[in-house]
Amino acid sequence: MLALTLGQARTLAVVVLLALIVAALGAAWIMKEIMQKVALVVILGLLALLVWTQRSSLDECADKVREGGIRGDTTCSFFGRDVQISLNRDDE
Repeated sequence: MLALTLGQARTLAVVVLLALIVAALGAAWIMKEIMQKVALVVILGLLALLVWTQRSSLDECADKVREGGIRGDTTCSFFGRDVQISLNRDDE
């Protein structure tokens, strides 16, 4: 059996404590990097979804205008901005 003196146990405890602190700091740094990557992927994915839904909404608006038999130009909304839809030519 391994017998430790009080001094050796204290020294071992300090070494283990320092090793755990270094490991905790390393884990925090690694997790920060991972969380930044995950957050970036989530943000870019949400932006892509938002643009896709706005594009679909714009297409639906243009289709409704075309089906309505309106001649000339009209507007639809894309991210709150008016987009001119020209019906005098085929934009597809």
